[in-house]
Amino acid sequence: MLHALIAAVLLVSPITSQAAPVRVAQAPAARPAAAKPAVPATAPAPAARPATDPAAAALAQKVQALYERTKDLEARFTQTYVYAGLGRRLVSTGLLKVRKPGLMRWDYATPSRKTIAVTGKRLVQYEPEDKQAYVDEAFDATAMSAAVTFLLGQGDLAKEFDLSLGEGGSLVLTPKVEDPRVQRIVLTVGPEGEVLGTTVLDGGGNENRLAFSEMKRNAGLSDADFKVELPKDVRRIAPPGK
Repeated sequence: MLHALIAAVLLVSPITSQAAPVRVAQAPAARPAAAKPAVPATAPAPAARPATDPAAAALAQKVQALYERTKDLEARFTQTYVYAGLGRRLVSTGLLKVRKPGLMRWDYATPSRKTIAVTGKRLVQYEPEDKQAYVDEAFDATAMSAAVTFLLGQGDLAKEFDLSLGEGGSLVLTPKVEDPRVQRIVLTVGPEGEVLGTTVLDGGGNENRLAFSEMKRNAGLSDADFKVELPKDVRRIAPPGK
């Protein structure tokens, strides 16, 4: 549950193995009576990508530009996670803080208190009610999806996603490279390009919805706002596989 929550919030890449290429055995060809000119093999043409709607491209650029100008961000959030296979949903609320470069903190208030913080290569999840914490001192921030990193002014929506407009003028992002974490992202965008909400659908049909309110940009957040103090008696949970 601990690692699943981190993945749900940060959209961290799962550990996957690269499958070896399949080799097809072929029977030896019969020797022809007379040599024939070889016919060069023609590689199949790549599938054409959908044309980008100019209005969607302009909206993506508006969003990208706003967050590139944002040094820090604070917002209340409501997260609704819908588990496709279980037919249930979990609603959580809390406070999000982001500051460049590479600082992000999620403080959950309901249904239970917990904190997830990324400070460079350090990731901490602290659950005070259970008196336990998970700490990764070598967190690979590049594993985070562009659905999250654009808040930090990183990544390029137009380069990583096919863009289209959705219901109500929302911005729909479809990964250009197949990604089990993200099948589709829908951004609800405000008049200045601010993201008021996100909906992420993964390959398993699970849906992660975030709605933001009371948003503050460039308020002057400090390093101290992202530091998580762990009590001495907290129980440390080992990283996966250790």
